[in-house]
Amino acid sequence: QVQLVESGGGLVQAGGSLRLSCTASGIILSINAMGWYRQAPGKQRELVATITGGGSTNYADSVKGRFTISRDNAKNAVSLQMNSLKPEDTGVYYCNGAIRSWGVGVNDYWGQGTQVTVSS
Repeated sequence: QVQLVESGGGLVQAGGSLRLSCTASGIILSINAMGWYRQAPGKQRELVATITGGGSTNYADSVKGRFTISRDNAKNAVSLQMNSLKPEDTGVYYCNGAIRSWGVGVNDYWGQGTQVTVSS
């Protein structure tokens, strides 16, 4: 059973920084893209940033220049460094991974979510 576990959310003032981390565990053969998504109250879940196994990144326009996604392939981990946070960044942040596991093939897995709250 593959699991993604996130950490690092919290409450921060506008202009501050937070770092989110996510680690995949289980019988993992390989991980394709990993990413972060967020869901604000009353809104649909949206992409924040993704990163391929080769390190190519993609960001939502709203976070470009402020957020940085990175991954450690040896540790099956992905991180999101968030700087210059704004109140509109508030939401539950979810880690996602396209993971190939034994006997299952490639599936999309999600973490349980971590709350990020930015006060004005």
